Amino acid sequence: MPEYGFARASDEVLGVRNELAGQVVQALRRAGLPAFRDGETGTEDRPGAVVHVEPDAETASASVSVGWRCDPGMIQAAVDSLTSGSPDAPVVQYPGTIGLHMQSALIKILLSAGIIATPENDSMNPERVLVFGRVSDLPPALRPRSFYREVGLDPS
Repeated sequence: MPEYGFARASDEVLGVRNELAGQVVQALRRAGLPAFRDGETGTEDRPGAVVHVEPDAETASASVSVGWRCDPGMIQAAVDSLTSGSPDAPVVQYPGTIGLHMQSALIKILLSAGIIATPENDSMNPERVLVFGRVSDLPPALRPRSFYREVGLDPS
């Protein structure tokens, strides 16, 4: 069914995406980070790693992504500073700066958990992390050599 002009992915495709999103949340929680699915009840203002599943049938990037959400008080301080005419105040840049720092950490945590993750290459969402699947789902010829070392196998 089209939503906003886009075809919605099938239930089967969404099931796979939701399963991957669950694995992402689990990997981040195992690392000690607050992580949750976008849209979960009670998480609207919760800080931490927000995992999003794209419902569109065709996506321009990955169907699962992760972003970092700062404390709501910090976000409000940035908005207040912007609306009061102080766009150059350090508090305005803080959420984006933290998002970029967390992007690197999120990618490293996900990769160490065997999940393929890369930075978003988009100026509108520069701190987003794109998630493509599990390394173990790749054919052996496409798996990074480090994967074999992590699971104790010989890559040759």
